[in-house]
Amino acid sequence: MSSSTQESATRTRATELANELASTQRRSRGLWSDMVRQLVRDPLVVISALFLLLLIVIALFPGLFAPLPYDLTSFQDKLASPGSMATSDKLAGHRYLLGADRLGRDMLSRLIYGTRVSMAVAFIGAGVSFLIGVTYGLISGYARSSIDNLMMRIVDVVYGYPTLILIILLQVFLTASSQQDPSQISGLQQIIIGLDNSTGGLFFVFVAIGAVSWLNMARLTRGQVMHYRQQEFVQAAEAIGAPRKRILRRHLLPNVLGPLIVAETLAIPTYIYTEAFLSFIGLGVQPPMPSWGGMISDAYGALRSAPHLIFFPALALSLTMLAFNFLGDAIRDAMDPRMKGR
Repeated sequence: MSSSTQESATRTRATELANELASTQRRSRGLWSDMVRQLVRDPLVVISALFLLLLIVIALFPGLFAPLPYDLTSFQDKLASPGSMATSDKLAGHRYLLGADRLGRDMLSRLIYGTRVSMAVAFIGAGVSFLIGVTYGLISGYARSSIDNLMMRIVDVVYGYPTLILIILLQVFLTASSQQDPSQISGLQQIIIGLDNSTGGLFFVFVAIGAVSWLNMARLTRGQVMHYRQQEFVQAAEAIGAPRKRILRRHLLPNVLGPLIVAETLAIPTYIYTEAFLSFIGLGVQPPMPSWGGMISDAYGALRSAPHLIFFPALALSLTMLAFNFLGDAIRDAMDPRMKGR
């Protein structure tokens, strides 16, 4: 009788230890591991992530995927339909899988090289916005009320103007500055202009988008910091005399980082759309550098005779923006505790 009781107690203790170990393992999974586990369960998110990963690889190594240089012209093949063969001697045997534009340039090659522009704007524009906005919001949210009010009034003034108009005005100003007499340009301006010329006008696009896209991020960061600065762990750090920089870096920034990453991910399609619009009106990347917005701008005049010139870059632009939207929505849901288990 005592033997069976002891055996039962041993099994109960073993069960308790197993449950405790399982509970400890579940608790050891952090926010990021839980987020990844939830993301990979959604097939649409996985497809979107793989599609964006493919675009990143193409943007990094376009020469491996493009059959021809993006600026190679063949006037004999202008407005060639998709699937047609090249008629010029220099491109004998080449097939235009997506057709050719009005200058006889291969649409597939230009579409592939145009991926560099959209992916660069997506990540560099988001990086600039995130860096400026988070830094500005952290300082404003944790500073004295007088400094906070001054910094936020500056944001309100800039925010009061339409963002797209500000970007266009800034882009026009930067473009006009690059066309001045070189003898009247300072050394720093010459460096910036040279960098813009080497990137086909892409650098000015980064500057124009990054100069105004950080406003929402700064306001969101400030609100998060003002919430967490009232929490006990921040007050305890202040009570023991921790430096302000350490509190910002070690206590506030890690706690506000999650919502900020989600917000920036959801803002990426806006940057891609803005670049496409600037290229469409002629203020984006400069020819012959291809851009999906620029390709649409070049082709809208031939919409009836050659609709494929607009269809393929518009399709690539739409799919990219949809992929970022799906991924951003999924990350937002995965990091929201109220959405767990839904």
